[in-house]
Amino acid sequence: MNDLPLLTILIAIPLVGAIASAFLPGATARLVGLGASGAALVWAAIAAFSSYDLDGGMQLIETHSWIEALGVHYALGVDGLGLVMVLLTVALVPIVLIASWHEADDEGNGGSSGFVAWVLALEAMSLAVFTATDVFLFYVVFEATLIPAYFLVGGFGRSGRGRAAMKFLIYQLAGGLVMLASVVGLYVVSADAGKPSFLISDLAALDIDPITQRWLFVGFFVAFAIKAPLFPVHTWLADTTEKATTGTSVLLICVLDKIGTFGMLRFCLGLLPDASQWATPVVVVLALISIVYGALVAIGQDDLLRLIGLTSLSHFGFIVLGIFVFNNQGISGSILYMVNHGVGTAALFLVAGYLIRRRGTASIRAMGGGAEKVAPVLAGMFLIAGLATCGLPGLSPFVSEMLVIIAAFEHAWWVGAVAVTAIVLAAIYVLWAYQRSMTGPGGDFVGVEGMRDLDAREVGTLAPLVLALLLFGFAPMPLLDVINPHVDDIMTSVGVTDGAQGGQP
Repeated sequence: MNDLPLLTILIAIPLVGAIASAFLPGATARLVGLGASGAALVWAAIAAFSSYDLDGGMQLIETHSWIEALGVHYALGVDGLGLVMVLLTVALVPIVLIASWHEADDEGNGGSSGFVAWVLALEAMSLAVFTATDVFLFYVVFEATLIPAYFLVGGFGRSGRGRAAMKFLIYQLAGGLVMLASVVGLYVVSADAGKPSFLISDLAALDIDPITQRWLFVGFFVAFAIKAPLFPVHTWLADTTEKATTGTSVLLICVLDKIGTFGMLRFCLGLLPDASQWATPVVVVLALISIVYGALVAIGQDDLLRLIGLTSLSHFGFIVLGIFVFNNQGISGSILYMVNHGVGTAALFLVAGYLIRRRGTASIRAMGGGAEKVAPVLAGMFLIAGLATCGLPGLSPFVSEMLVIIAAFEHAWWVGAVAVTAIVLAAIYVLWAYQRSMTGPGGDFVGVEGMRDLDAREVGTLAPLVLALLLFGFAPMPLLDVINPHVDDIMTSVGVTDGAQGGQP
């Protein structure tokens, strides 16, 4: 088993499925897509449980020379950070495909064959991003993710999706161009040191002077802040989630946007630790603005999908804050937050999509309330996902949110004080949205008499997400056991010691 190129096979499974699905009729494409995504999930689980050592470090390594003159390699590997993101990706894709089983065939959409193909292509590129250990390879697949993402947003969803897709693409390409300057800068630095190389392990061993680090940091951070997103380069987010299908929004927010915070950990902290500490005051302020601004703006939204998108701006602020407070609990909490946010927000998007299809509108005001009387299962799932979003104790986002807030108070009391206000604001936007869409003012029963509850397929897509929210809410240590060794490596790289074991309050 160890002799097999496990990660290459993992990436190839959805890629082959994508190519096959593109040339098949819709019903067959859906089955092939589900089979390919299921096979990727099984293969990732086998690789994780049979070949990954919890003691940490980069594992399942594959390294082959690609462009020798430039020091470019086809190099893959996973550590704790990469592993949890790979598992999150392969778990969400089959759920999205089942949840979107007929949605792509709606009038005005591009059909199931195209939808399935682009979803699997996005999965393959995302897996390549999370496993790449060569900076040039990372950049190539980082940009390649934009192709399926653009067609998923532009080809499927609501009126106005073309404009949203173009806005998304412009922002992402701009970030990629800025990052390209830093990628070239790393080549120059490594060449000046003796031998050009884009391998992360080689670059991490270089002694890069502080000024150069800062310029390189800016290029990487801007790209990752757009991808995450972070205030003030976030304005593509709400437009995209409002116009795209809910399945596409799950992939963009719960998988693709995690590349931003993943990159901050892998490249900003991993390769440019001095510059990361230099930039901390500014980044912390931007993270706090994202936390509060995202929550405040979400409160005033009438479009349910736009509201959910803006809540993610607040949550990504928490993730970035935990990364840049530079202590074990903060970084552990951030990585755990990446996973828990992916699970909780996926559930919220999907149940919102089911509600919107039944009511024929995404306007909370137009829904009029009363849905919980005729669709109690749907209402219950909506409430659970919403309470997870606002960090209810007993659900997994609570653990990661508390770790980040504790770390924020350790960094500076005022940072923690500002961050904790988001808990109150989250309760407002979640409970108010639930009240207006499910119960209505005074429990009105308006226009929902014939509305049906969730069917078996829809419950099946939400059940594993709710189970994960409960399981990791009460027992987060299996995830933290994978994450903590990577956090120790990051802290060693940055040269900061806070004396606390990551994830151990």
